[in-house]
Order: sequence, then structure tokens, then C-alpha cells
Amino acid sequence: MFRLGKQSFTKFKDQLSGQRSLVGRISSELSKRSLSSGSALPESADVVIIGGGSAGCNTLYQLTKRGIRAVLLEQAKLTAGTTWHTAGLVWRLRPNDVEIKLLAATRNLLMSLEEETGYNSGWINNGGLFISHSDERLDEYKRLATLGKCFGIESEILTPHEAQKVFPLLDPAAFTGALYSPGDGVVDPAMMCTALTKAALANGGTVVEDCTATKIVTGENLLGVKDVRGIVTNKGTIRTNTVVNATGVWGRDLIEPLGVHLPLIPMKHAYVISETMEGVHQMLPNIRDHDYSIYFRIQGKSICMGGYENNPVLLDRVPNDFHFGLYDLDYSVFDTHIQGAVKLCPEFGTAGIKSTICGPESFTPDHKPLMGPDPLINGLFHNCGFNSAGMMLGAGCAEQLAQWIIHDRPDLHMFAYDVRRFSPKQKKAVNWATERSHEAYAKNYSIVFPHDEPLAGRNFTVDPFHKQMIQHGAVMEERHGWERPGYFLPEDTVVVQSYDWYGYYDYPKNTNTNYEETLKKDYTFGFPEHHDLIGEEALTCRQEAAMFNLSYFSKLFLTGSQAKEAVEWIFAGDLNKPINKTVYTCALNKRGGVETDVTISVVESGQGELHDPIFKGRGYYIVAGGASAYHTKSHIWAAIQEKALRAVVTDHTEELGVLSVQGPKSREIIQKITDFDLSDEEKLPPNSTAILSIQINPFYKCNVRILRVSFVGELGYELHIPEESCNDVYNALMKAGYKEGLRNAGYRALYSLSSEKGYHLWGYDLRSDDTPVEANLGFTCRKRGDYQGRAAIDRQLENGVSKRLAFFTLNEQVPIWGLEAVYRNGEIVGHLRRGEYGYTLQKPIGQAYITRKDGDYVTNEYIKSGHYQIEIMGKLHEAQCHLRSPFDPKGERILGIYK
Repeated sequence: MFRLGKQSFTKFKDQLSGQRSLVGRISSELSKRSLSSGSALPESADVVIIGGGSAGCNTLYQLTKRGIRAVLLEQAKLTAGTTWHTAGLVWRLRPNDVEIKLLAATRNLLMSLEEETGYNSGWINNGGLFISHSDERLDEYKRLATLGKCFGIESEILTPHEAQKVFPLLDPAAFTGALYSPGDGVVDPAMMCTALTKAALANGGTVVEDCTATKIVTGENLLGVKDVRGIVTNKGTIRTNTVVNATGVWGRDLIEPLGVHLPLIPMKHAYVISETMEGVHQMLPNIRDHDYSIYFRIQGKSICMGGYENNPVLLDRVPNDFHFGLYDLDYSVFDTHIQGAVKLCPEFGTAGIKSTICGPESFTPDHKPLMGPDPLINGLFHNCGFNSAGMMLGAGCAEQLAQWIIHDRPDLHMFAYDVRRFSPKQKKAVNWATERSHEAYAKNYSIVFPHDEPLAGRNFTVDPFHKQMIQHGAVMEERHGWERPGYFLPEDTVVVQSYDWYGYYDYPKNTNTNYEETLKKDYTFGFPEHHDLIGEEALTCRQEAAMFNLSYFSKLFLTGSQAKEAVEWIFAGDLNKPINKTVYTCALNKRGGVETDVTISVVESGQGELHDPIFKGRGYYIVAGGASAYHTKSHIWAAIQEKALRAVVTDHTEELGVLSVQGPKSREIIQKITDFDLSDEEKLPPNSTAILSIQINPFYKCNVRILRVSFVGELGYELHIPEESCNDVYNALMKAGYKEGLRNAGYRALYSLSSEKGYHLWGYDLRSDDTPVEANLGFTCRKRGDYQGRAAIDRQLENGVSKRLAFFTLNEQVPIWGLEAVYRNGEIVGHLRRGEYGYTLQKPIGQAYITRKDGDYVTNEYIKSGHYQIEIMGKLHEAQCHLRSPFDPKGERILGIYK
């Protein structure tokens, strides 16, 4: 690794420590420019926002723009927390379509704000360069450029010498290539917040500075659920039913007295500002060197340089009075950035440092904000934890939050930011949040590979089969705090180690790096090393039988005197079915978007066991994907509360294990260990459930719930097993299936098989901004009775849709991962939401929503009549388009019909 010589580094430190006076001047200037409305505290408001930084000011602007009577409370002056010292970089490209839309919303607002308000937003469109030092990084940039084309974002891949022409101070010998995005820029935080609040005041909003919120007042509604009633401040009390927590690094502190927790960790984050440099001017592009983990922000004739190190200084809490405050720069931490910056731009090392900025920032376990309604207190919303990206995401996120508050849901699929992506168990676990936030910070600039996994916070929740999975060679993945098997190594055992903090903070680095080295074999945009092994699992499922551990799936019983009314309102499907019938259906939001897809079994009161509980009347057993389990539960419970229905949701996720045996031989394997006649189509037809006994040994049986369902398109069954019997049932199945070729299979094979069959994966090809009609799931929506979102569905059924899901296969053996642009007759009409390899089809397969340039409705005829190509790494590949997946189009295999 490149290092500064001792003499050069000493000189650099002297320059840093001798140039601190600018900090005071910056703080003083921002304090002067901070808006002081002089407003008294109103008696009431529709919405009260706590926190006057980027998140708070943007939220106030978006709400008042929509006619909401909103008040912003700031305990000091606007921008006094973390906003004032932000670098203010605004990029346009991210490896995620939703984030690209959020960034575009921010940029569009910054460019139009002065015309609207008469106040300069501080936006400067000077462009951006992403620097690459490897072929893999350049591949990532090609993927970004391809996705950007789908949204009209101009960008191009440059050679080092071409990049030097754009930024002459770069050393072209120091890197291998770059991505240039001329539409990127930078914004001044104080100017932006001034413009936003001036506009908000003109729209009837109120800003009260020097106003500390000391207590959020709550009560209880008729269902015994807490709700917001008002806020006590040092200037009096204000009545409101809606509060937005936009307090940044104080976001966790504000709501803990309410018994509410957020996984938010404050850390020190720093950058330095160079002296005036010859050749530097404001229209030079900003730079991100992801491999060196640094950024350059152009500020006049100076360069601001910062980055993300492996050993950031973690903070317990930030004092409430830390207004316009800064910390001393820790050179032992910042040293690594200096090395990379000087290597990339040698003149930076001789320029001298004018000032240093080291302030607190809020970080989260996945490096994404915490947004949306709190599931425990009605009327409490969050908009914090922006991971030093509050300027670039602030306006886009505030726009979505305003929709969330006013219309119950945002326009975009905001699950990646939704606070409900974390379970209550995760939110309470400060140690877990700290580990994960540290790693997310350190890896912020790492290449986003399709199958990377965290090393921090592992083994947080394990299912009853965990030890057996490891013994059989499982390479584990983590989702929603749970460990699940990704795939199985036939002759190796890989154990996830405790987090070693990269060897910092006096933690010794792990000596056993087997798991970490196994993950690195997936660090590619080509076919990974384990591609064929995963294919063996998938093909075994198609030809014989495979067993999948689905234990982390959400498992809920909905019961109560109004359980029937509850499921009929929450879910679009027809659940007026006989006892033991299982139905696949969706829960929709008011716009018709899919909040979750589930299987629901109609059940009657049982024997009092976990899988067969006792209750009055008719009940419903709901099974949903595990990665969004708490989101699913929260959505169901919120709908029950809204309708004030007498219904109860009981969560058995951690108490029941699930083994799914799928494939042509699945029936005969399970039949060996039960006297229940699985071939009796009246007792257990497709899409049904029953209670049966498993013969563990000649002297012991245990009862389980069996569901005849499949997520892979094969004859198959799920066994839902009480925790204490899980290991026995697993061993019995493996013994029964030994001669039939039964093998363990992981989620990598499961997702390949499901994509090949044409089944949906929520969060990818089925999201909260997709309706069932658009996703070819119109059959899940009943024609009789009201349900949430029905009006939107009826309109689409009558008028048509402006986007529709289609499937694409490629004859070329080229991997696809999702985000690739889809061309129809030479025009971009969408991008792949999901990309897999279909091992049975022996082709790559992906799903995309097709749109029309003219905005007209998308019909089946329109889709079928086009000539399609997929852009992969900047190259076009011929593709075949299908309205439905070409695998088993008649659905015979799931019925046990094999030819």
C-alpha cells in the first residue's frame, strides 16, 4: 500500500492542526444565514417535524406544498446538527432503480428551487467522476451506466487519459478507468435549507428555532395501541397527531422514552479542505474513488477530501447541545485517506490544508435511512439515519414521506428505507446494530456484488436446523437477522466466525477465514465458482427430490371473532374456502400495490400444539417470505387497527421450523415416515393443508402441519414442525430419502427454480409499486367483495396498464443479475428487476416490467410483437420475450404429472 514518507506526513499534520480557524467562521456564517422565523409556538398542527436539518427542512417543504399545516421545531438554529458540515455531494447513479429516482427528485428540486422561491438553492452542476482500479470495478460502473440509460442519465466510461482531460490534476497512471456523469453536482446546505424554509413559510408552514422537544405525548386508542397526542417543548405544548422524527444523530435518543428503538449509531466522519490549488475551479467534477474509499468535493479553488475508513470513531451518544460542533481530527484514522488522495492526485499532497471538518453523523446497519411509520406508535414517523447522504437523498425521501403521511403509502417501493425492515429484536440489539453499522460504513464504497454477505452481526437468529445445516456443508446467508443456507458444499464445513472488526479496536483478526474466502469466490459479475454446484441442487430438485430449509419464513395465525372480516379486507384473494384449503394471494395498499404475497390456509381449532393451536371459530394460517417478515406482520396489524376489527395476530415464526421437500420423489420419501395417505387427492389435494404424524422411530411419533404447496413448480410439500421435534424430523427425512437421491438445497437454487417457473419474489419482480394486474397476478384478486386497493385494481382491469411483467431468456451463456436494460425494437422499455440462471432451461432468465415511450397501455400484443435485446456490460444480446415462463407452461409437474 502506498504511504506518505514520514517527513511529508509530519508536514501534512502540521498544516492540519494549524488551520482550524475556518471552522469557527463556517459555524458563524451558517448561524447567521440560518432562518429565524420569530414564530411563536402554535397551539396545534397537522404535523410537527422535530429537527431542522436537511431531512426536516425538506419534509416541511414537501408537506406545506401539499397544503398540510406543518410546524418544524429546531432546538438550536437550522442546520445546527450535522447538516451544516456536510460535504453536500449529489450523485445520480446507484445500483438500484428506486435510489436513482430519489436522487433525481432531489436534483430536480435543487435546479428549480430558485425559480420557485427566489432563493438560490446552492446547487452547482459540475459533474462527477467515479474512479476504477480494477476490471471488476469497471464492470460495476458499466452496470451503473446501463441502468442509468433506463432513466435518461447521461454517462460514459473513460480511459485514464480521457478522465485526466476532464480533471487535469489526476495521475492517469494511478487508475485503470472511470465513469463520467456530467449531471452530478454539489449543494450548499445552508442555502438549500434557507430556500426550502422560505418556500414552506410562504405555503403556510411554521419554523420555531431554539425550541427543544422534551417529550412526545402519547395516549391509547380503543384497541389499546399507543398514538401521538402532542409535544411538550421548552416553549410550551403543541397538539398534534403526527410527529416526524428528523433529528439525525439524536433520532434514537428522542424516542427511547416511548419504549421505541432505532438501530442508529453515531460516528465521527471527517474531511479536510485544501488551500487554494492552481488548476482547481468550481466546474471541475467531484470524484469518488471507491477502491481507495475517498471522495473529492470541489469547493471554489479548493478540494474537500474525505472517505470511509475501516476504523471510524464510534460514538455512544452526541450531547444535545452539540450545535455547530466539531471534533479534533484523529490522524491515525484519517491517514489512509491521505495516502489514496495523494496517489490519485499528487498535487493535493503539496497544497496544504486550510481547515478540517470532523463532525458526528448517523449510520445504520445497512447504510440506508430509517423512514416511515413506527409500527408501535400510531402517528410517529421517522426520517433520519441518512449515513452522510442526507443532502443527496433528502428531497427525494421527503417527497416520499409526505406521500406516506398523507396517503398512507409512498409512490415508490421504499422497503429498503422502511424502518419496518428491521424486527423489534434487531432494533433493540445495540451491539448487533453497532457491528453491522461499522461494517456497512467500512464497506460503503465496496463493489456491490450480487451475492455478497455481511460478516458482522451474524448468528443473531438461528433456526432449529442450524447445526445440521452447517454439518451438511451449508454456506450460510443472512436475511432479516436470520441465518439461512445459500448452498451446500459437498466436502467442506464452513462456519461463520464472530465479527473481528477488521482487526481494529483491540480485536484480533480471525484466523479461520474459510467463510470469508468462500464468499470471495462469488465476487464476480461472471458465473461464480459455485455456479455448477448450485445447478446440481436445482436439477436434483427437478429430477429426484431436494429439501429446502424455509424456517425463517414468517408464520402467523390470524384468529378472533372478526378474523374472516380481517382477511377479506386485507387480502385480495377469495378466502371463502373450505377448511384446510390453501390460497396464494396478495395484500395490497390503497394504490393497489403489493405489500406482501402470502399463502393462507383456512384452518379450524386444533389440539393446542404450536402448529395446530386452539381458538374459537375459523382461523387463518399465513406464511410469507422471511426477508420482509416484520413488514408483513406490521401491514396486517395496521389494517386490523385501521378497521378496529376484533382479530388477533399470533407470531410463531421462531417456534416452528419448516422443511420443504420438492421434486418427483417427494411424495414417496415422506410417505415412508407417515401413515397419512399422501396420494389421496381428497385428503391432501394441491394447495391444501393437514395435520399428520411423522414416525421418528418405532416408539415415537410427532405431529406436524403439512402444506401441499411449491415455490419451485414441482410436486412438493412443506412440513411445519414444532421446534422440539425439528431435529428428529430432519433426520428421519434424510434417512427416508437416502436411496431416492434426496439432497439439501439452498436459497440460491430455490430462487433459480422459482424464477425458471415464473414465480414472483417480493422486493424484486413484485413490489409495493406493482399491482397484481401489472405482475400477471390478476387471478389472485377476487371479483366479489371489497378489499384494500380494489378500486385501483378495478380501474386497471377496465382500462389497461401502463407496464406489464414479461420474461426474457438468452441463448448466449451470459450471466444476468438484474438492472440490465431491456430494448424493444431499439428503444429502452425497461430494465430487468431480477436475473437468474435457469438450469433446466439451460439459459439465463430474467423478469422486467415493459413500458411504452408514448405512455400508452401495454398489451400482450404489444409485448409479443417486439424484437428484444438485453444490454449487459454495455453490450447488446439477443433475447426471447415470453408472456409467461417457458418452463412447464401447463403446470403439470406441480400436480405430480411427469412425462
